[in-house]
Amino acid sequence: MVKLIAQESDRELQEKQILRRGEAMVNPFDLKTALLAKHAQHVVLIHFPIGLFLAAVAFDLIALWTKRRGLADAAYYNLLAAAISTLPVLATGLLAWQFQLEGQKLKGILLLHLVLACVSSVLICLVWWVHFRARRRTVFLPSYRFAVEFLAVGIVALTGHLGGFLSGVNLPS
Repeated sequence: MVKLIAQESDRELQEKQILRRGEAMVNPFDLKTALLAKHAQHVVLIHFPIGLFLAAVAFDLIALWTKRRGLADAAYYNLLAAAISTLPVLATGLLAWQFQLEGQKLKGILLLHLVLACVSSVLICLVWWVHFRARRRTVFLPSYRFAVEFLAVGIVALTGHLGGFLSGVNLPS
């Protein structure tokens, strides 16, 4: 109880200091500010292809083990949505680089993040294409798809990790 009161008073003190310095507090429910922020769209949109792709791989594995067609269908449609959602994510990532980072020279983590983002998008689309081709020809999915899927999961995870450093979420301790 004492700790909670202390946290509240610390927060109130911080708010008062901000107001004294003349800085306006941003309303988290202000849609104009949220939608027109220089980098906010990429930070929000990136979760869709990552989540959809990881869920698709999980559904694909479970479908293989249980032989349930419904899970294979869920994997396919998640892959389709993930592949489609990579397009606006790449576009907003490039816009975030131009606006938020003011188009600074591509080097280090920024360059690696951009290259891995493109590779991730290609791999996600490749995995969807393998599933699409097998469905269209009504043949069994090739077993090599798991190697591509696991490679893509690793590249996607590394890309997201580097993106966390760029956004300031993952800071060195």
